[in-house]
Amino acid sequence: MARAPFVIAGTEIKAGTRQTVEVPVAKLYTHTPLHIPVEVIHGRRDGPVMMVCGAIHGDEINGVEIVRRVLKNSTLRHLRGTLLAVPIVNIFGFVQRTRYLPDRRDLNRCFPGSESGSLGGRIAYLLRTQIMEKVTHIIDLHTGAIHRFNLPQIRAELKNPETVRMAEAFGAPVILNASLREGSLRAYADSQDIPVITFEGGEALRFDDVVITSGVKGVIRVMRALEMVPSKKGPKAPRKRSEIAAMSMWVRADIDGIMRPVAKLGQKVRKGQRLAMVADPFGETEVSVVTPISGIVICVNNLPLVNEGEAIYHVARFDELGEAEKAMDYFRSSLDPEMTEAVLPVHPWDNDPK
Repeated sequence: MARAPFVIAGTEIKAGTRQTVEVPVAKLYTHTPLHIPVEVIHGRRDGPVMMVCGAIHGDEINGVEIVRRVLKNSTLRHLRGTLLAVPIVNIFGFVQRTRYLPDRRDLNRCFPGSESGSLGGRIAYLLRTQIMEKVTHIIDLHTGAIHRFNLPQIRAELKNPETVRMAEAFGAPVILNASLREGSLRAYADSQDIPVITFEGGEALRFDDVVITSGVKGVIRVMRALEMVPSKKGPKAPRKRSEIAAMSMWVRADIDGIMRPVAKLGQKVRKGQRLAMVADPFGETEVSVVTPISGIVICVNNLPLVNEGEAIYHVARFDELGEAEKAMDYFRSSLDPEMTEAVLPVHPWDNDPK
């Protein structure tokens, strides 16, 4: 028996075909309609229905490129199940190059939404009723905020074994067991027992090839783990891809001033090690910023101008730091060496931690 068509926003997509569906979302002040574009690939055989989405924060554009490259992957010719690719969720923010909606609401705090609520609530309601209620698995693509560069990492609440399987299959070097935030897409999906992982990598309004490449590979790995696409032939890599962080901590500036970074993204650091120096413009007052925990740097603030209390480094702690270092080494080796070195250089322990 032929597989039934997939229906979204009143459009039927037959098994074995793919189609872009424009889901109407709202209008501009000029009454020009805006749509959320969704590429639907409906396989001939039954299987999971996975949504991969980007730009729920409109300035987080790496996810848009990850979705585009995934859709070009030749392995999708053999798709089992259905892939719903939503490169731009927050179409308003994307057009305006901003994280937020026009009313300054964060769309990722508006779920499950409301049919008659705020703009954010209406978009969340539309995404939930037209798309999310049809899916079995979700990968949500994000970046760091503006001026903050995130190491490629997975964030997920690791209570659901299927979520754990997706997180480990993705192959990012770090997995954060992150609590759910009320109103987020991830929290709503979890409340409906839909396994969901969030990929974080890079910074807002910037493309980064290391992040994009690792994101594309990760999405395809998850699809292989779910048997949506064929597995790679040959022996599986014996090296460790990911390590789960026991916890993470933001390290903040002790004074206002100009920051000179010392530690790099992806670097292993030990408790008391210097991460940066912050000084006044004349250099009369200069303070070392040190890490209170040992771990790996998973986010760096790239803006040198900082205020007292501002978060400038994010450090993840691991029960087995050596295993986390192996995961970082594997991640570096899996990408182009020249490309990786530009973003994730290998650094020894600092001999002068204070």
